[in-house]
Amino acid sequence: MCKMDNIFNKKFWIKEWDKDKKSDTYNVHRGFSTQEYWDKAAATYNRNKKEVRNRRLEKTMSFFKRSGLLFKGMKVLEIGCGTGMVAMELAKHGAQVTALDFSRGMLEKFEQDITPDIEKNITILNEDWYEIDIEAEAWKKKFDLVIAFMSPGVASPESFFKMMNCSKKGCTIRGWAAKRRHTILSVLWEKIMGIPLEDKPQSILYKINLLFSLGFFPEITFDTIEWDQTVRVKEEFDSQMAFFKKVSKKSDAELKEIIQSYLESISKDDYIIRKHKGLTATAVWNIDSRYT
Repeated sequence: MCKMDNIFNKKFWIKEWDKDKKSDTYNVHRGFSTQEYWDKAAATYNRNKKEVRNRRLEKTMSFFKRSGLLFKGMKVLEIGCGTGMVAMELAKHGAQVTALDFSRGMLEKFEQDITPDIEKNITILNEDWYEIDIEAEAWKKKFDLVIAFMSPGVASPESFFKMMNCSKKGCTIRGWAAKRRHTILSVLWEKIMGIPLEDKPQSILYKINLLFSLGFFPEITFDTIEWDQTVRVKEEFDSQMAFFKKVSKKSDAELKEIIQSYLESISKDDYIIRKHKGLTATAVWNIDSRYT
């Protein structure tokens, strides 16, 4: 088989995706895949107006509408809904949204922001996507749109196919499309893991190529995001501890000493400025538009 044929070979892309388990990228994603990490991180979300603008809600809704995936009464499933910004925006457009996340901390922030006018349009589930039985839930082909934005819930081919099986009209995913800047994480990674961090883009690139191999040709858009976030040392410490407990073999005592010492060295008046910068890709495709 020539290299060009691989582009349209499903098994090839699944195999390439599985190879990621041997890389730093996979270990980084493992660190971001725990309930504890997101429960701790939730405290720092939605504080900055530029952060909220970077969610690109208006552009995202236009994207859905252009694809025929935004209409009153539609049924939506969001996997890894986080603080619910996308779910709430869809509910304002008349969608009936089932929003799930395994982080109770994220969902608590979500619940605080739901307004009475959309409350009846949103069902929140504190569930892990990997553990959901879509047959038992009667979710196969139930939803008009299934969403997974920046979600660790669809980090494997199996969970990605499971997502697609829940849709009768369309799906959309969003993830990092280029190496992003983790200033604090990069320094701590070298101190704790003993090597420089080599974190490639998330698995969205495998997902998109896998879609091509299946005969789907998604519409893709890219966005550069950048904002500064001011957080307390304690908030950053809790998040970094939760992350490195998953990826490092060091004891909690060793991690605590390394992380606390570094964060205190870069803090001012008990606060740290965390910089966010990167390129995201959003892909939308219609389930019934398979190329034939």
